[in-house]
Amino acid sequence: MSFWKWLSGQKSNPLEVKKYLIVGLGNIGATYHNTRHNIGFDALDALAEEKELTFEELRYGALTKTKFKGRTLLLLKPSTFMNNSGKAIRYWALKENIPLENILIITDDLNLPFGTLRLKTKGSDGGHNGLKDTQAQLNTTNYSRLRFGIHSDEKGYDTVDFVLGKWTAEEQTTLKERYEMIAKMIFSFATQGAQNTMNQFNGK
Repeated sequence: MSFWKWLSGQKSNPLEVKKYLIVGLGNIGATYHNTRHNIGFDALDALAEEKELTFEELRYGALTKTKFKGRTLLLLKPSTFMNNSGKAIRYWALKENIPLENILIITDDLNLPFGTLRLKTKGSDGGHNGLKDTQAQLNTTNYSRLRFGIHSDEKGYDTVDFVLGKWTAEEQTTLKERYEMIAKMIFSFATQGAQNTMNQFNGK
């Protein structure tokens, strides 16, 4: 049975429908700390700090859990490095019996204006290697992803250096508020569903 069919089959399991896998994409190691490409890690770290949660280093990633309105949210920071993110996502979805529609990936997006938040339930990888591997591992493009805009209007910069670069002082002044908005979207996703969350939050 393909992974996609397996995940789809989980919809009928009432015991698992209230469990969610929230994945923040990033790269492990001090070199990548506080870089634009690690926005997924940073957003989950901010949420964990607010909820006084502690991540545990487990297979393929650091994991912690929280509960909200009867839902169990597993927060995952893959340790497989960005280009192999899908490996960790697939492993934990299978291990925890989490259906496809209950998976949310948080990632940076070079094509969106800085700070823009946009949730989508399907689409291409947009050239993002973490999403590319996720698509390959899940064998579908129909999974929810919350994209955080990191676009710059600066001309002639090197894309790789920019994405792996540190936030500017000006950008950092807005990150805390953006992390709070991401947390609201995560909890809305788990309680109100993807469509309602898109209607309420996209573009804010």
